[in-house]
Order: sequence, then structure tokens, then C-alpha cells
Amino acid sequence: MKHYNLAVVGATGMVGNKFLQVLEERKLPIENYYLFASAKSAGKVVNFMGKDHTVIELKPENIVDKKIDFAIFSAGASVSKIYAPIFAEHGAIVVDNSSQWRMDPEVPLVVPEVNGDAALNNKGIIANPNCSTIQAVVALKPLYDKYGIKRIVYSTYQAVSGAGVQGYDDLRNGINGEAPKKFPYPIFGNVIPHIDVFMPSGYTKEEEKMINETRKILNDYDLKITATTVRVPVFHGHSESINIEFKKPCTLEGIREALENAPGVIVMDDTANLKYPMPIYAEDHDEVYIGRIRLDFSVDSGCNLWVVADNIRKGAATNTIQIVEYLINKRGE
Repeated sequence: MKHYNLAVVGATGMVGNKFLQVLEERKLPIENYYLFASAKSAGKVVNFMGKDHTVIELKPENIVDKKIDFAIFSAGASVSKIYAPIFAEHGAIVVDNSSQWRMDPEVPLVVPEVNGDAALNNKGIIANPNCSTIQAVVALKPLYDKYGIKRIVYSTYQAVSGAGVQGYDDLRNGINGEAPKKFPYPIFGNVIPHIDVFMPSGYTKEEEKMINETRKILNDYDLKITATTVRVPVFHGHSESINIEFKKPCTLEGIREALENAPGVIVMDDTANLKYPMPIYAEDHDEVYIGRIRLDFSVDSGCNLWVVADNIRKGAATNTIQIVEYLINKRGE
């Protein structure tokens, strides 16, 4: 089997650390790992895959002298805008975790369980969707294929880790009464109906991301979607209430069967025994948990789902690495 060289860009951040954990678990056929970060972190030593790796400063001259096959990015949109094309120009396929390339019509936006083949049509850069979109489309895809979807209503309950280390710190420090630094209001003991910046439409950027990314991933630009995204005082794991109106008649049994047979899904739906998805179950797991499955009696054909996943794993690091795995497996075929 061929072995590859892989770069991790943003290796010392929250998602970067999770990249390293997931890479150790999944054991891809990688010969050399190169860990890149800003000048501030360059020179740090990280023990990874049983040996010490010195973090490399992200600058062009440190990229061009290495034969990198894949580069996974979690360093923010501004860094990705500059450096993803440099890696791609020198032969790497970049899988980027920022918002920079997601809506670029030339760049595939990929969740392997949903539209893996889209990754094959890349021009050197592949976008990883927003964390809240990833878990939603894993749940939606089998139902979209079976019944067709007319309309989606998203309501999200998103963990503070989705806002990075500063968001995590705001909750941890808020428990002790410290003022917030990342969020505009205290998050401990509170719920903030505001993720990312407000847009002229009155929606937040996070809400518009979910709407636009869902349409792109499902390749259905006529889908009617609305969203409200909310930050809650939970460290890890995004929860979502998803209301779906179908084009074809549905049954509860048919919905459940489609979800139970879907890749990457765990159906946890036994209300008689109080079994339903919660962030404490999803933490540090890669699957998307689905429960509270019930028909929506207010429409001719529809349902409600409760969908939970670890936003740093499936919502970021794992999905990125699964895209690399998908490409390696296709090359092997």
C-alpha cells in the first residue's frame, strides 16, 4: 500500500489537537506528518504517533520543500485564504475546516456519508462544512432520498467549544463569576440566541451557513429552510431540533428504518426508558445520535428529530479526516 505525507495546519489549536487524536485512532497510511502553526507556536514539541514532532512555522518556504499529499486545515478563514492555494499549487489536496471555501462553486463541500463522491471533483481544495450542518445532513440524507424534502426548520443548541478555546473558557470561568471575554453576555446559567455576526436579513451568519450549506451538500438549491442557532452552557456537543416536511407520504416505521440503516448514525429513541440523545453520550464519539423521532401532525407528511453530535469530532476533526480517508480509499481502488 502506498504511504502518504500529511500536513496538519493549526496543529496546536482546539480542533488541531483533536485532529492529532483522531489521526492516532484511525491509523491512516501516512508516512510523514508535518505539524504547522503560527510563529507563536513554532518550535513547540508535540508527542504524536509515539514520537516527538517539532511544530513548523506556517510560511511558504516551509511548504515548498516537502512533498505533501494532503493538508488538513483548522487555522481560520484568513489563514486558509492565503495558504490553502499554496499547498494545492505544490501538489497537496487541502481539506479546510474554515468558512473560507465552503460556498465557492469551484470547491466541493463534503460529508462522506452524504456526498463523498463530490470530493473526487476537487481542484486541490475541499471544504469541510460547518459543525452544525454536518450532523444535520447526516440525519437528513436518508430521509431526503426516501421521501424527498419540501421544508426544513432548524433550531440548534450549540456548545461553547464551537466558539473555540475562548468560548470554552467563558463557560468555565463564568462558573466562578468571571466576566465573559468571547461572548457578549455571560453563558453560564444563560442561553444566547446569537452565533456569529448578524446579517442584514436579521439572521446570523451561522443560520445562513446552515441554510446555504445544506442546499449545497444535498445539491438542492430549491429547498426551503429556516434556522435559529443558539449558544447554550454546554462544553461539548451540539444538539438540534430538526422539523422536516416531506414531499411523499411517510410512516414512523419507514423514517426509523431509514435512519437505523444510515451510515454514521446511532438511533437512540426509547422514550419508555428515557433513552434519547444528549451531549454527554456523544462526547468524544464520531457518530450522529438521533432520537425523539415522531410524526409532525401539523403537516400532511413530516417529522421531528432530535440530533446530537460531538461538534469538535464529527463536526470538525473527524469529518475532515474521513474525507482524506475517502480519497485514499478511492485511490486504492
